[in-house]
Amino acid sequence: MGDVTSAASSPVPTAASAPAAVPSVLGLAPVIPVVVLHDAADAVPLARALVAGGLPAIEVTLRTPAALDAIRAIADEVPDAVIGAGTVLNPEQVDAARAAGSRFLVSPGWSPRLLGAMRDSGVPFLPGVSTASEVVTLLDEGITEMKFFPAEAAGGTAYLKSLAAPLPQVRFCPTGGIGLASAPAYLALPNVGCVGGTWMLPADALAAKDWGRVRELAREAAALGR
Repeated sequence: MGDVTSAASSPVPTAASAPAAVPSVLGLAPVIPVVVLHDAADAVPLARALVAGGLPAIEVTLRTPAALDAIRAIADEVPDAVIGAGTVLNPEQVDAARAAGSRFLVSPGWSPRLLGAMRDSGVPFLPGVSTASEVVTLLDEGITEMKFFPAEAAGGTAYLKSLAAPLPQVRFCPTGGIGLASAPAYLALPNVGCVGGTWMLPADALAAKDWGRVRELAREAAALGR
């Protein structure tokens, strides 16, 4: 995997202050929870529940004003979590996510400017692709680990199977429309390292702050990799 960076007004972390990087996002767990948080106060108990259930890699999407504070809280208070930022769209967000403590970055797509910032960040990243041409273009940039998004809408397991023979060096994290029932078919593919999903984070459980239920659903998801 490559590197990554970004933040509007936050400085890029120094070597002394930057969170420890991980060698690859794809090997952390069979499932990466994709988290949308509207209240940063929920970040730590939610992360603890996911980690206790066996899902240490957590992607907090930069879709809400609370996202960066949530990432910062998890990085500071849940040492067993490998916290990352999702829906990263520009270099400024790369810097902001890194300054908040993100140890990996995920984007739904990519541009040359965004890709350059992600490379410069020093942490693993998953640029989003949905076509063979995008995959080949990233291969030409030396990138072999990617997010396949939106997985179900873009062709699902059949599409990924068709990519495996001509592009065996590429590994994916499919995300988008995947649930507990469909995840095993993705994980069985040789070019899939993990999947992203939200099914272990049902809205009613989050609203009720039912972290015990989240933990059990996370445990069920983590078992898919056995």
